[in-house]
Amino acid sequence: MTLHPHARAFLDIVKDAPPLDTQTAEQNRADLENALPLTGEAASLPVVEDRRIAGVGVRVYSPRPLDEALPAVVYFHGGGWVLGDLEIADTTARAIAVAADATVISVDYRKAPEDPFPAAVEDALAVTTAVLTGEAGFPLDVRRVAVAGDSAGGNLAAVTAQQLAGAHPGLVHQALIYPAVDARMPREGSYLTYAKGHFLTARDMAYFFDTYAPGVDRADVRLSPAASASLAGLPSATIVTAECDPLHDEGVAYANALGAAGVPVVSVTFDGLVHPFVYMGGVIGPAHTARRMIGAELRAAFAAVPGA
Repeated sequence: MTLHPHARAFLDIVKDAPPLDTQTAEQNRADLENALPLTGEAASLPVVEDRRIAGVGVRVYSPRPLDEALPAVVYFHGGGWVLGDLEIADTTARAIAVAADATVISVDYRKAPEDPFPAAVEDALAVTTAVLTGEAGFPLDVRRVAVAGDSAGGNLAAVTAQQLAGAHPGLVHQALIYPAVDARMPREGSYLTYAKGHFLTARDMAYFFDTYAPGVDRADVRLSPAASASLAGLPSATIVTAECDPLHDEGVAYANALGAAGVPVVSVTFDGLVHPFVYMGGVIGPAHTARRMIGAELRAAFAAVPGA
């Protein structure tokens, strides 16, 4: 493993961050706000609006006026179900909207510890279902809907895809960015190799799971989608992982399991990069490559829908 020089620069910036479990959720959230300048420049879009869908706060990004019924990407931000918000995901959501030529709906789901599991799952399902059933409150192409997210948001996207499998044919793709898909936290592979020293740590992940889902069976598929007995029939997937990330191996394993179940999958690992590089477009150049790739895969999935 050789760290990408941009990843090394990012790690130098955040090297003095205290362990998450030594601070309150409020303190950790405030620290994350300081990272906003690292997310890069925000692409200009004709539509950026805060709304509510199914009672949940969302931010809508569209590369065209909302009276055009574009395909939709329901996006869930990262942050371990405890941190993160619409702001940290803003530049990523904008870039994906442009690259996918789709309306991105970024979801401000409830977070722990104030609202522990399964509140975030309930919000994710509520917004996605409303989009698929034409109840978003503005025109969308309900035949072409995808779920997407990074880290904890990748978990919510994977869980949503599983929970709605077969119920809505319009859900055609899932884009999972270094997703946390196995709360059982295997003590081997990337979880061991990158347990510390590469921004996200194994200790951080333990804090996130303990805060988000205290006392919950770690094999519950709404928490660990990788524990599902069958992945057959799920929508096609794009899975992006970072080489130097505790979550690398489970993301790759989930991609392999989807493929073995007959689900079309594109799986790409970005060598030498760390969690959460896709957000860090202001300091990590390959973030932009990843955003464009994700958008292109979403666009291709939408174009493959008959009659599109």
